[in-house]
Amino acid sequence: MAITIPNNYDPHLSVRKTQEAIKYIRDTFQKELGKEMNLERISAPLFVEKSSGLNDNLNGVERPVSFDMAAIAGEEMEVVHSLAKWKRMALHKYGFQPGEGLYTNMNAIRRDEELDNLHSCYVDQWDWEKVITKEERTVETLKDTVRNLFKIIKHMQHEVWYKYPEAAAKLPSKVTFVTTEELLERYPDQTAKERENLIAKEHGCVFLMKIGDRLANGIPHDGRAPDYDDWALNGDILFWFEPLQCALEISSMGIRVDEKALEEQLKKAGCEERRELPYHKMLLNGELPYTIGGGIGQSRLCMLLLGRAHIGEVQASIWPQKMRETCEKHGMILL
Repeated sequence: MAITIPNNYDPHLSVRKTQEAIKYIRDTFQKELGKEMNLERISAPLFVEKSSGLNDNLNGVERPVSFDMAAIAGEEMEVVHSLAKWKRMALHKYGFQPGEGLYTNMNAIRRDEELDNLHSCYVDQWDWEKVITKEERTVETLKDTVRNLFKIIKHMQHEVWYKYPEAAAKLPSKVTFVTTEELLERYPDQTAKERENLIAKEHGCVFLMKIGDRLANGIPHDGRAPDYDDWALNGDILFWFEPLQCALEISSMGIRVDEKALEEQLKKAGCEERRELPYHKMLLNGELPYTIGGGIGQSRLCMLLLGRAHIGEVQASIWPQKMRETCEKHGMILL
């Protein structure tokens, strides 16, 4: 448990005014997201059957919250880590066509998360997914989508400034693209997190591309499950976050694996047994649509737009009592 305390921190808004701003940001952003990206709002599950293979394995070491159900004997249920694979299945079941997509309000529990200013055991994000053609599985499709998302976030900054000028943060005018390999070449003696901080501070906002595969130094920049993002066509949107003097990840996204990428990445990750799970069988048999998708952190976006120094200031979760006391002492009131 590590807490960063900003110098002379001022949240600008009272707790009740903050709650009002949170609702405004969430309501307005999801409408803009759906309109600008042609996404329909749909309902999504809080948990899935373990045997379906639909849960996100994240880095492969996090333990999902699991339970049994009296009505379904012999089956274990898992609270979702994310909806990365479930969304693609939903697009298939609901008959979405190329250019059409969905978004949903995703809530998850990540019990092994290390708690700090940016991380909570409770995850709230807009998960979105869109059908594309095989020919659109390109870097340019990815970049165009990132630019569109950046435009929506930038527009939200103006909206928040109009309603809460005393609290609104200022965002950069554009997003810069860089790959993890380019970043390693530029900062070979820094850790992955240090490299992210350096490049985000320089440009204000970057889309860090190609996350998951091993780099020239033999180490992946960061972990990515092998069965949803194509490691050659994915990335994170990072903003330089002045209150904490670090990069703030707002979105992890990418073009999803096709049959070839899935085979290759399962082999690299030593997870070839997943080929026998229902979801993976459908994908390998060409039964699922080609898609692009990602998640946008709801609380993270509120932090960014309101300049808040702790995620607990913009979401209700559980925190150690010592953390609550330390935060309150320095003006960070955890909900």
